[in-house]
Amino acid sequence: MNVLGLMSGTSADGVDAAVVEIHGTGHRLRTRLKGFASSAYPSPLRDRVLRAAESGTVADICHLHSLLGEFFARAALRAIKVTGLAPHQIDLIGSHGQTVHHRPRPVSEPPFGKIRSTLQLGNAAVIAERTGITTISDFRSRDLAAGGEGAPLTPYVHWIQFRHRFRARMVVNLGGIANLTYLPAARSLDKIQAFDTGPCNMLLDGLMTALSNGTQHMDRGGRLAQRGRVHPKLLAHLLAHPFFAQSPPKSTGREQFGQAFIQTILRRARRRSLTDADLLATCCRFIAISIAEARRWIPSDIHEVILGGGGVFNGTLVAELTQALHPLPVQPMDQHGIPCKAFEAFAFAVLAYQTWHGVCANIPAVTGARHPVLLGNIVPGRGGRSVCS
Repeated sequence: MNVLGLMSGTSADGVDAAVVEIHGTGHRLRTRLKGFASSAYPSPLRDRVLRAAESGTVADICHLHSLLGEFFARAALRAIKVTGLAPHQIDLIGSHGQTVHHRPRPVSEPPFGKIRSTLQLGNAAVIAERTGITTISDFRSRDLAAGGEGAPLTPYVHWIQFRHRFRARMVVNLGGIANLTYLPAARSLDKIQAFDTGPCNMLLDGLMTALSNGTQHMDRGGRLAQRGRVHPKLLAHLLAHPFFAQSPPKSTGREQFGQAFIQTILRRARRRSLTDADLLATCCRFIAISIAEARRWIPSDIHEVILGGGGVFNGTLVAELTQALHPLPVQPMDQHGIPCKAFEAFAFAVLAYQTWHGVCANIPAVTGARHPVLLGNIVPGRGGRSVCS
């Protein structure tokens, strides 16, 4: 099958789309990335998404659900065109959507017991209607319903793509939120470990937006951070956040590390008269140390580290992480056959393929779910093949 994966991360900078050719059954798959394209959100739309995630009304979220469906559909069609294919040559779309709230910690709601919740926008019915292609979405919810965190889900695809017969590997995704996956050498799927480690690009981009009064949304290449000096007391304060002491399974998002967290950091930085460069340098080291210290939850027999996600392009962050993980060799995913920027969209193409074929692709040992489940909801395309035929 040719499957198109769509992904927009916690940083809400746009939609990544990957066209993947997939062969195989069960957990034995062969994959090939055929094309990739990114579609950046216009600044007004990105601002609306971020506001909705922090303080959106029901009306805001309702409207954005369909509006983002239109944007995701256009991103899909653009990626198909860039790849040199036509829509009828794509068998399936897997869309993660845009997370606006993720609440994996159970909340007691008598008489129903403990309730977990998550919400991703980007109406799959709109995507299916505009493209004509059967679309699978809402990947997290079924895992949550089974008692899991609903995230991270990409470790399944890390295992598919990067497991090694002789070498234990740690895969680190430097996305809006950072997460790691431990892949033991020559072991089965139920032996891997994975969890979110804390904020990453979401924090750096949020700080840059605030520091520049909205004129810049990222520290491109980490160049500003490179000129700064780390402030030890602020670093210690950041590392004292209770999330880092929490044992896996665990996942997080803007609920813990969003605007309230960013504003607290900014106030502390102002009280200490930190320069913008010093603040960004401190936060790069904070992210690196939070990832390195998360190794306490996994075995120590790691041979190498594979990096993915947009944070790979922040030279200061990668230098800090390489130092924090020394002497482990650190390589980008590009050296293992998949562009760093493309991986998460690639992953949701693989997850959609597995759902279509009736293969459970959550990992209970990772998410905390009571049992394996099929991920996502299926919206049929226009006049296409029957569902799960």
